[in-house]
Amino acid sequence: MHLPVLPGTLDPVGGERPTVFADRIGRAYSIATSAAHKKCFGQYLTPVPVADFMASLLDCDRDEIRILDPGAGSGVLACAAAEAIARRDRPPRRVLIDAYESDRELLPVLDRSLRYLRARLRRFDIALKYRTIGEDFVLEHAAELRRSESLYRNGSGHAEYDVVIGNPPYFKLPKSDPRARAADDVVHGQPNIYALFMAISAALVAPGGEMVFITPRSFTSGPYFRRFRERFFTRVQPEALHVFDSRRDAFSRDGVLQENMILKGRVREHRAKLDPDSPVRISVSRGSGDIDGNGVRILPLSALLDMQSKEKMLRIPSSGDDEGIISRIDSWTGSLSAYGMQISTGPVVPFRAVDLLTMKGDIAEGRAPLLWLQNVHAMRVEWPTSARRKPQYISTNSRESLPLLVRDRNYVLLRRFSAKEERRRLTAAPLLEGELGSEWIGIENHLNYIHRPGGSLTKEEAIGLAIIYNSEFMDSYFRILNGSTQVSATEIRKIPLPPHELIVNIGRRAKLGRMDPSAIEDLARLALSDEANSRGRAVTHA
Repeated sequence: MHLPVLPGTLDPVGGERPTVFADRIGRAYSIATSAAHKKCFGQYLTPVPVADFMASLLDCDRDEIRILDPGAGSGVLACAAAEAIARRDRPPRRVLIDAYESDRELLPVLDRSLRYLRARLRRFDIALKYRTIGEDFVLEHAAELRRSESLYRNGSGHAEYDVVIGNPPYFKLPKSDPRARAADDVVHGQPNIYALFMAISAALVAPGGEMVFITPRSFTSGPYFRRFRERFFTRVQPEALHVFDSRRDAFSRDGVLQENMILKGRVREHRAKLDPDSPVRISVSRGSGDIDGNGVRILPLSALLDMQSKEKMLRIPSSGDDEGIISRIDSWTGSLSAYGMQISTGPVVPFRAVDLLTMKGDIAEGRAPLLWLQNVHAMRVEWPTSARRKPQYISTNSRESLPLLVRDRNYVLLRRFSAKEERRRLTAAPLLEGELGSEWIGIENHLNYIHRPGGSLTKEEAIGLAIIYNSEFMDSYFRILNGSTQVSATEIRKIPLPPHELIVNIGRRAKLGRMDPSAIEDLARLALSDEANSRGRAVTHA
């Protein structure tokens, strides 16, 4: 196995820690590798402070410890785990490491890191045996997913490891990919490969063993990961969660924009049920630089995960304020369906309706406004817009176009996606009847819209709902639930709403126009105050 030609030295410097050495030669490899190559393998190497923090969460106490790193890269995480274990008052006599890395050009770098780790562990009288495995981890263990019922329900997995520590690759798999087909029982649609790494790893850990992963937050909610959450948490008891507030800082060296988190869990004994009263350690940092500098909060698992619910979302309140927001909104008993409303996704899919769309047009001559994500801003719809390559009109003169249009009524429009760098996740605007001067409206597929089937929202309902969805407290609630930039209709549909009369009162008080954020917050706070006072009067009266 020959090391590739890389910039800088590939020998340890002085008493360099194995974790630091693995990071340094991993960075040298990354610098010498094309962006396309790294993207192909979903390669984002773990910074040393993050690796050390993840390793610090492990507490495995055995004479022989079997470690799996399913996406090892240059070996930073495997080295960090072994070093943390070696520093204990009662270290193990033997450590076994299986390190998978599908980028075979990186295998010599990984081998060099682990050879140095082995030499360093000898000083602690710890014997290290390791394997570097240049195979696709998911395909190598696809049978573990295909036998998911027995693995997760009956505990019949191979149980090869005591510890899994991982930073798996992040990329979506097409449905035709053999790894995606192997994951049918675990994920839905186009799965992100990192969830497959987590699911398989859970099946390979012995009862009582530990798992620590750094991944995107997207698995914590949403319909695509619902089956994964059900299977994963059937086997794994969460013990610690760490959230990165910044989308940039955790993997800033690689220029990654991603909401990341660390999950530490323990594989339960066969047939043991999830313990809702077990404590979960929650911590928050901006990025890797301040990962050890913030306080820790302890919450019962029941405050974060309800396995009796249909969606089984993992909610992560990152502060006491977040806990208050959850408590308040969870106490609401209203919902869109309770108020006779529905949320739907815009029916216009542009590439399927190319012949119906035009950049310019005349509403009086067989054209209707076409609204895109770019037309919708907080509390206002701007149409037409000069957004590039976004036709602003759709034909009303063909049988093909009419099923794609909605009648001119009162709606609430919500963006289905937020830009990764945007602070706010929810952006909503009321669209009021007559506002665009057309009998029909086209709504593009990147927008959701709230409507009343067989009727129309009132003006006050549309304005009041839009203010609530644009408010900071609702945005915070949604961010606690949702770890991706997507705003699905399913998630909005399930969010509780305040009493109907309160929504209407907000709509009556609002003065439309260009409502600035402070005006939105003032009305939202007033609504919460009204609701709290109403509850207080009800309690006093009782």
